[in-house]
Amino acid sequence: MSEGREQKPDKDRRFGPGNVALRGPGLGRSFRGRRSGEVVKPRNFTKTLYRLWQYVWQEQNTLMVIFALILVDSVLLLLGPYVIGMAIDTMIGRSTLARADMLEILLLILVLTYIIDGVLSWGQGWLMAGVSQRVVTELRAALYSKLQKLPLAYFDTHAHGELMSRLSNDIDNVSSALSQSTSQFMAATIAILGSFVMMLVLSPALTLAALITIPLVILLTRIISYKTSVLFKEQQVELGKLNAHVEETISGIQIIKAFNHEQKAIDDFKAINLKLCDVGSAAQIWSGFLMPIMNVITNIGFAAIAIVGGILAVNDLVTVGTIASFISYSRQFVRPINDLANIFNTLQSGVAGAERVFEVLDEKEEPEDLPDAVELKAPKGYVEFQNVSFGYRPDVTVLENISFESEAGNSTALVGSTGAGKTTIVNLLARFYDVTEGQVLLDGRDIRDYKRDSLRKCFGIVLQDTYLFSGTINDNIKYGRPEATDDQVKSAAKMANADIFIQRMPEQYNTELSENGGNLSQGQRQLIAIARTILAEPSILILDEATSSIDTRTELFIQEALRRIMNGRTTFIIAHRLNTVREAETILVLKNGRIAEQGNHTALLAKKGIYAGMFSNQLENWEEL
Repeated sequence: MSEGREQKPDKDRRFGPGNVALRGPGLGRSFRGRRSGEVVKPRNFTKTLYRLWQYVWQEQNTLMVIFALILVDSVLLLLGPYVIGMAIDTMIGRSTLARADMLEILLLILVLTYIIDGVLSWGQGWLMAGVSQRVVTELRAALYSKLQKLPLAYFDTHAHGELMSRLSNDIDNVSSALSQSTSQFMAATIAILGSFVMMLVLSPALTLAALITIPLVILLTRIISYKTSVLFKEQQVELGKLNAHVEETISGIQIIKAFNHEQKAIDDFKAINLKLCDVGSAAQIWSGFLMPIMNVITNIGFAAIAIVGGILAVNDLVTVGTIASFISYSRQFVRPINDLANIFNTLQSGVAGAERVFEVLDEKEEPEDLPDAVELKAPKGYVEFQNVSFGYRPDVTVLENISFESEAGNSTALVGSTGAGKTTIVNLLARFYDVTEGQVLLDGRDIRDYKRDSLRKCFGIVLQDTYLFSGTINDNIKYGRPEATDDQVKSAAKMANADIFIQRMPEQYNTELSENGGNLSQGQRQLIAIARTILAEPSILILDEATSSIDTRTELFIQEALRRIMNGRTTFIIAHRLNTVREAETILVLKNGRIAEQGNHTALLAKKGIYAGMFSNQLENWEEL
């Protein structure tokens, strides 16, 4: 097995936010994006639309009110052309006095019709805006909740920025599609049916002339809509890639500058942005084809109606008012068809976003607790690995036949080269992954027999690169124990040697921290993380290179704080600097996923094996320094 089998992530992501008695995401591997060349498979449009409709239908009471408003509004709109036709016939066929009286009545009806139409349209829009926002709020909440329940393996293989894009951009597209399309679809459907009935009543012959262009409309709509569907989906994928790249470069801006890769980052962004531009332009161009083509077809239809209507009028088969009414109805018939085509175009973007959201919602969550799983209460901290084997992928084994014991209250150090399996062992212990073979026991019981939440509450973690949240120092220390009092927070900070520098901060414990504690030094962030872990009172402690990236003076403070928190707790120490593990009761030397050596510092030196060689090399390097 090569040393590169265990992919090593950046540690703040590997252990997740918090570094405290864990309640959620924790240790794991993190890859910054999808594998190159991975293709997102398109899903069935109808199936996705139906599934989205199930969310919308939860607002059925409001939808019924909207439908009633649309129905009344549509009836009023159907009344308008008929009144106009009556007015024209009245102008032609009655006396001057009778015309004046009748026109006043018809004019009043028209004015009232269009006023009420405006009020009802406003009401529809107001109600539909509320429906769409409530639906996407629920959808966004479901997606965010799902992200909290997904296993670490999912985040290992998906770019974080791309996931953020699904939570923001894709949800926004769904919101736009719902707010613009739902009520318009209902209104358009009623308008088409109502106008068609009125056209048949007025003149079957003119109706036949109006329907000549319909097959052409349907054909072109299908062709263009299929093309735009593919392009809008591809546009969302490219937007996700762009967000992933931006998130990655902002997070790693210090490394980019250190290696003078600013121009490379700009060039990479330009390439992705250009691809998004090309796909987005193609989507908009194809989408823009629809309305101009529909207008041409519509005008051809009007010409046909005018020719047939003129022939019928000359032969006294229809009146001029009937022709005028029919043209208005034909507009009301054709325009909703155009609207439906436009609505379908809008839906392409919304459904493309919904597909990507549902892809996440359909992902397999962490396994459920066993039906007879029990709460882990007052754990003693006795840990045992029995013939454990594991691989992140079925075809790659990371750990092979690992067996060891860690007595309650003892410390166990995990040493070895990068990729040897150190992090994987604590991944399995915290049950962020389940073993492929063997058992991991805690207090003599398989950890799978415990409820996962109660199991993870007994762990506390201190990392080399800790993570702090935006908020106050007090909030960050209380992260693993929100109910703690201010006195308890201060006591934990004193134990961690953090109180000294906190007292010098502008607002002391109420000092606001920027993202990831950017306004603190690395050592200060580390001390706050230790205080956070102390306050959480974990039974098992995991230390991962907790002092390797800080200055010697601060290291002394941290070492002292760590000794306090380690006292009486089962501790696992992941370390490359072997001078930090000399006092551990057990040292496991890992090589290629196996335990190559096991014992305490003195015993392993006496063996003159791998550990002794590693220690000797490091000692020589220290002496040279």
